[in-house]
Amino acid sequence: MNASPADGTSAPAPGARPLASAWGMNASPSGLVDLLADGLSGLRIRPIGDAAWLGVSEAASAGLAAQARTERGEAWPQPLVSHYSRYFRDGNRTAYEGLVGVRQQRLSRAVAMALLAGRDGGIGAEGGGGAGHRSASIGGADAVDWLNEVVDGVFLLCEQSSWSWAAHDDVFSRSGEVVPDKSRPYLDLGAGEVAAQLAWTDFVLGGSLDARAPGLRRRIRQETQERVIIPFLERMDWHWLGLDGDVHNWNPWIHTNLIAAALFLVDDLQLQAATVARCIEGLDRFLASLPADGAIDEGFAYWWNGAGRALEGLALLEEATAGALSADLPVVRQLVAFPHRMHVGGNWFLNVADGPARAASGLPWDMLHRWALRLDDRDAAGHAATFLSGQPDATAGLGRVLQTLLRGTEERGTETREAEEGGPAPLVPFTYLPSVQIMVAREAAGTDQGLLLAAKGGHNGEHHNHRDVGSLVVAVDGVPLLVDAGQPTYTAKTFSPDRYEIRAMQSAWHSVPAPFGLEQGTGKDFAADVLQAPTPDNPTLKLALGAAYGLRPEQWIRTSSLDRKARRVTVADRWDLPDVPDRATPDVDITYIAAGTVHLGEVGSATVLPDGIPTAGNGRGVRLRWEPGAAVVLVDEWLLDDPLLFEAWGARLTRLRFRLPEEHCPAGTFTLKLEATP
Repeated sequence: MNASPADGTSAPAPGARPLASAWGMNASPSGLVDLLADGLSGLRIRPIGDAAWLGVSEAASAGLAAQARTERGEAWPQPLVSHYSRYFRDGNRTAYEGLVGVRQQRLSRAVAMALLAGRDGGIGAEGGGGAGHRSASIGGADAVDWLNEVVDGVFLLCEQSSWSWAAHDDVFSRSGEVVPDKSRPYLDLGAGEVAAQLAWTDFVLGGSLDARAPGLRRRIRQETQERVIIPFLERMDWHWLGLDGDVHNWNPWIHTNLIAAALFLVDDLQLQAATVARCIEGLDRFLASLPADGAIDEGFAYWWNGAGRALEGLALLEEATAGALSADLPVVRQLVAFPHRMHVGGNWFLNVADGPARAASGLPWDMLHRWALRLDDRDAAGHAATFLSGQPDATAGLGRVLQTLLRGTEERGTETREAEEGGPAPLVPFTYLPSVQIMVAREAAGTDQGLLLAAKGGHNGEHHNHRDVGSLVVAVDGVPLLVDAGQPTYTAKTFSPDRYEIRAMQSAWHSVPAPFGLEQGTGKDFAADVLQAPTPDNPTLKLALGAAYGLRPEQWIRTSSLDRKARRVTVADRWDLPDVPDRATPDVDITYIAAGTVHLGEVGSATVLPDGIPTAGNGRGVRLRWEPGAAVVLVDEWLLDDPLLFEAWGARLTRLRFRLPEEHCPAGTFTLKLEATP
């Protein structure tokens, strides 16, 4: 199995634009006018009444339908200014975002139900197409009820004063006000999501919307133009454009949603082409910013709303242009491989930065699966296939719901079926991504049984950064036991100057050293140097960590390795420190964060068992051994009251601080050996 890029892979040349190079004038406004002039008949998603919807089984829509029937007829969630303003008053962003999310999820379910109710031609069987087309009929009572539900949900979004999330809106910083300013809409992730949802709704239900509520489609277009299209085309100061070189996951997430909005809601072909061309430029900046190994410094969880969104946008562009804009590019191939390279076991994945350790529900694995099959990456295809549920999840967004519903209707050849039914995930034995200095090595290929070691270098200027240079994760039988806490619930503090007051972001609560009790610094200069890169046969990552603490790099060396033959992970720290800096302590600690139940045994040993970790069962644990007397072990419990952290780890995390004797403070060594319990 191909586990990692070949040694010596280099990043793209600065300024290289892969899409511009591949597509040339086809990606220009004039080229797109020609490519888009024939309409959207090549899209995989089809309008209501299309025969494709006849193949959607009741089983595929069962979960979605059950919830939709429960909520139909109930009052719609109503986000209020008191919810919006909470972010500016007390930092709470979930009060507003939660209500907005529930509202949009309900609308997505209603659209799906209206589509399925219209399969017999009763609800606007000819409803797709442009804004001026109207269906001749509405259909039976159930079909009408679902269309009423859609109409109400769409109108509520059109009436919603702001499509942006309060946490992103600049109204308060500009004016000190906490009420959205409709005259100056803020184009953020939330606004892009609403625009795309309305776009997909309009495309699949088409004239049936106007047949039930004449003028609604005109209103959709008006609101989208004023809130999204015009601000996008007229302003070049959006930070997520990446014009300053800082390109992050907002870029592909918003640009892909704007592609859908332009294709389905902009009827003027010249304006449509200009908008899509601008989106292509944005996606090109994102792809050009990526390293050749396809690594995402925000990790697996953010891959889906960054790289994954880019892949969705590229697929939509290809379908909309009848294949003229095809993105079979080297960097795309590496992006497709990233998720399975980060797989620990079960639904556990290596989490770095603001990422949870378990895969969220509703991820569009079918999108990744289609790309993997297309690129003939059997490892990526087999991995994605193991997570395919066939059940759409409205939390993923309407576009993704529609894609999942239609997945089961497609004809598949023998090779495709074999890839889908190919058994367990590939669980590759080794990955090393030099651009982010991440190694993942497991005891044996093809199984999560035994030890897995993930070790990270990198720097503290990464996107969604935690101070985690030099950290590691150790799993046994696919369950992480020495862990990275991951993402707590976002608040105003999360992305403020006080970010590193949050415990989960501090190096003091990662599995890293603390020379003189120092916290790691923030920024790209606080980084690791790779002294020895790992190889498949020798998974050993040797890092100089001193610079992460403002010291000279060589003043702290950490070597993390997996010995497959001995079935042992070894973490060896060596230091040669200067005099104690100001505002520091004379102590030298080495910290490890454990999930589950920790037992200190005889001197020089401890065990961590997976008891209490959600979904982990009561399997084997990990035994830690060190030279007796080499350190005093200090134990701190972190009782988890944050819902996201509790969902991942249960009631607590435990910090083990190995405090070295004073005679080892100027210079010394400490080695920790880890083995699976019997």
